[in-house]
Amino acid sequence: MSPLQPRPSYCLLVVFLEPRSVSDSSFLQLVVALRVDAAQDWLTRNLTTALARPLKPLLPGGLSCVRPLSLWTLGHTVSSLTPGRVLGAALDTGRDSVPAAELGPGRVGRWAVPGLQVGDHVPSQRRACHARVVQSDHGLAMGTALVYHEDMMATRLLWDDPECQIECPERLAAALDRLRQCGLEQRCLRLVAREASEEELGLVHSLEYVALVQRTQALSKEELQVLSGQYDAIYFHPSTFRCARLAAGAALQLVDAVLTGAAHNGLALVRPPGHHSQRAAANGFCVFNNVAIAAEHAKRKHGLHRILIVDWDVHHGQGIQYIFEDDPSVLYFSWHRHEHGRFWPFLQESNVDAVGQGRGRGFTVNLPWNQVGMGNADYVAAFLHTLLPLAFEFDPELVLISAGFDSAIGDPEGQMQATPECFAHLTRLLQVLASGRVCAVLEGGYHLESLAQSVCMMVQALLGDPVPPLSGPMVPCQSALESIHSVRMAQAPYWMSFQQQDVASALSPSTNSLEGKPVVLLPGGPTCEAAATTLSSFLDRLYLCPMPRVHTAVALTAPDATLPLPPDELCQEGSAPREETEAWARPHKSLAQDEALDALGKLLYLLDGILDGQVSSGIIATLAPAVEATLDVAVRRGLCHRAQRLFCVALGQLNQPPDLADDGRILWLNIRGKEVAASSMFRISMPLPRTTGGFLSCILGLVLPLAYGFQPDLVLVALGPAHGLQNPHAALLAAMLRGPSGGRVLALIGEESTPQLARTLARVLHGEAPPNLGPFLMASPEDIQALLYLRAQLEPQWKMLQVAGEALGSGGSEPAAQG
Repeated sequence: MSPLQPRPSYCLLVVFLEPRSVSDSSFLQLVVALRVDAAQDWLTRNLTTALARPLKPLLPGGLSCVRPLSLWTLGHTVSSLTPGRVLGAALDTGRDSVPAAELGPGRVGRWAVPGLQVGDHVPSQRRACHARVVQSDHGLAMGTALVYHEDMMATRLLWDDPECQIECPERLAAALDRLRQCGLEQRCLRLVAREASEEELGLVHSLEYVALVQRTQALSKEELQVLSGQYDAIYFHPSTFRCARLAAGAALQLVDAVLTGAAHNGLALVRPPGHHSQRAAANGFCVFNNVAIAAEHAKRKHGLHRILIVDWDVHHGQGIQYIFEDDPSVLYFSWHRHEHGRFWPFLQESNVDAVGQGRGRGFTVNLPWNQVGMGNADYVAAFLHTLLPLAFEFDPELVLISAGFDSAIGDPEGQMQATPECFAHLTRLLQVLASGRVCAVLEGGYHLESLAQSVCMMVQALLGDPVPPLSGPMVPCQSALESIHSVRMAQAPYWMSFQQQDVASALSPSTNSLEGKPVVLLPGGPTCEAAATTLSSFLDRLYLCPMPRVHTAVALTAPDATLPLPPDELCQEGSAPREETEAWARPHKSLAQDEALDALGKLLYLLDGILDGQVSSGIIATLAPAVEATLDVAVRRGLCHRAQRLFCVALGQLNQPPDLADDGRILWLNIRGKEVAASSMFRISMPLPRTTGGFLSCILGLVLPLAYGFQPDLVLVALGPAHGLQNPHAALLAAMLRGPSGGRVLALIGEESTPQLARTLARVLHGEAPPNLGPFLMASPEDIQALLYLRAQLEPQWKMLQVAGEALGSGGSEPAAQG
């Protein structure tokens, strides 16, 4: 390509080439068309120098782009300088909009491909090969955006106020410093926050209120204190208006980046927070409602019709609830410390029976925590049994997270016990929704170390890295189960997902009123000191999971098979030694064929790579008749090689090995035929559900609770003959099992489904969102009966299956024969 004609702006066209294979010693290749003004020669020389020497292995996720006098190289480690399909192309003009006449066709917001249409092939005179331009929102060349502005640290408390002093500039500084120390900021697409306009603030706030906040810039300290006293838990500073506009603008900028394809997901680090702010009132440290403004902006500017807001801050975000309580286009979910109305903001509308108003009934979901000390198991159970069933049925186009980390361990406001890595798991669970378009905006979090670690864990998940295992026993407490049960019952009239789930007819007394169990508090004293000791000990041990050298490896049956794969995906050619392979194959007649034996050798090689930490996940294809025997070898080899707990999900005509020890090291789930049985807590069978709703109930109500309760070192997903699983369903299963296993998922498939299924699985194991399952269809009565029966049989051993307290749980009857 030749340089474009200069104009008074910097810009750079970056084309990511898809290689034919990946090796350990090869690097990113870029094709660059540079166009600058007076600095063109200087930038060209420096860019040429940078690209002339080998680039270091690049971290996954993100765009490569050039700003004036700086080069960002955030891409994928790929190999093979042979030509291939273009994975993504973008032109960063440095301006919010560019006339089409200047850039030509192919624009997506401020990102454009000059002269190329989506689907075009690059003509040979422009390259020595043909290349296809693909949509930028596939997430292949896109990454995680990080939006912030250090000026947001300017606002601070100017007088003594014990209630407000915890909302301090150090909160933002601690999070940013830790992201930099961990090398995570450098891996993100860094965006400098802009100020929201008064028109944008007016999307949810009254003009009079915006004008009032604007006038605080000229007030004296005494006047600011008087004005602050008119609101609940608020302080104003001369810089508050600008900081609050930057906070709202950062949320808007993040949403724009994700919805235009400039980024796949992201985090806006902001202060002041926003979720308590109301149309005409500041509240609870919040001035402008950043997430609500972003949601309304997404609806009006981008034409979205379904937005999910997940508020995991420990305080109820009543501001968001009030703004959208009659709006069916926004599903608002909040969990919060409530204690039967005894905790701030002391509102009855924070309880489960506040479900929205008018057309918005059923689109407000409140999960109150009625005691402190909620931990990882409680949070994950709340997602699996309340939020996610509703979210899948709602089918959002965008997920916004009010990311408050005062719900993490050590925070003086929340007094909860959830550890930072839990927020990586929650983020990972949300990434299967809305094609992965997840935008998180910082809310609360007042223990600086816990806040910083939790932010890092969330960013790690957004980047697609393996997430650390959850610490502590995965047993939800009784108070959490009572709240979960009450939410399911309160929402049952509005959502098909809960209408067949055998919900009790009355609310739990301890959830719906002040009667029942006493509220358990952690006031100052020995209990809080113990919690602080636990936090200190935990944070000393906390680490970020190292990124494996290869993200996902794919081993196909034919040695010359070609399959378009995302970057960081290896078409594996390596194999275990022949003698070792033959020794493992000897007991199985179906592995005698050369093709099956070759696939087994690749499996052994790949399995060792996963368990040694060299590869994150993998896909193996073999002959259909050899899937069962290959799975048997994989199980035995895994147990011999470091795996202490192995979760096997077998679909189709696959039998478990008859001599496999029932010693707790293997959890075997068969999804096939008509059998509904649990011969032991580690040997379970059920039919494949017939509808989307039934499949989701199976995943959320059985598979994932078992996986999180078991906490496996490795997950094996085997799709045998007649497995009956459609590609989007297989992709969702594999994607959601990445969390409980720390990313270590090995998928085994028969050769007849290799081309399309292998590619779909490769993409989700790489971190992309799975394809949409299609229209939501209610689970059949037979599927629900099977699920309830298994839950009743297994709940005593697997507590993550519970959806109600022990007094409220109901046993399932023997299921009828499946027709």
